Amino acid sequence: MVESRALYRHEGDGTLIELRLSSIHQVFDSFDPAPFPERSLDNEVEDYIVSSARDITIHEPIKLVFYLPPEQLALTETIGLADAIHNYFNYRLAMAQRALRHQRREGRITLAIGLAFLFACITLRQLVYTIDRGTLAQIIAEGLLISGWVAMWRPLSLFLYDWWPIQRSCAVFTKLAAVPVDVRPLAEAPLALRP
Repeated sequence: MVESRALYRHEGDGTLIELRLSSIHQVFDSFDPAPFPERSLDNEVEDYIVSSARDITIHEPIKLVFYLPPEQLALTETIGLADAIHNYFNYRLAMAQRALRHQRREGRITLAIGLAFLFACITLRQLVYTIDRGTLAQIIAEGLLISGWVAMWRPLSLFLYDWWPIQRSCAVFTKLAAVPVDVRPLAEAPLALRP
């Protein structure tokens, strides 16, 4: 993993996620008709914020900094930007937690189905061995055993691996739902962010 110190500037003990904008309206999805505090973020802005937060270790403090032209600083949307960002990531957190709950439920159901199928395959295998011990019987018996264990692949995958990315998203969205947000004049933007 690339260290965030090489990619992002620091201020105090926190890492800055900085965005240079020509208008506050660039932050939000222009097709979302919801009132300002509930509006969705623009996809590119959201992707940048989330991917930057993922780059930075989860325990390292972060701060979102938006650089705007002077005439944009006094707009109502700018003043309520922190609330809008927090509302949006609280919503994303709720959706990620819901996805995690659904995945756990799916894991329990697939585990029950997989175990039942494995038990049936093992029972049939024993039945095959009681009828015959020849080569064909051994092939069928081993095929049943392999089929039973293959049926366990999906539940094991769900319980061992598939939940990690969703859990990581929950941690990132929790952090972004409370991130400090600062709006600064464009003149204060670092040279790398200036036009």
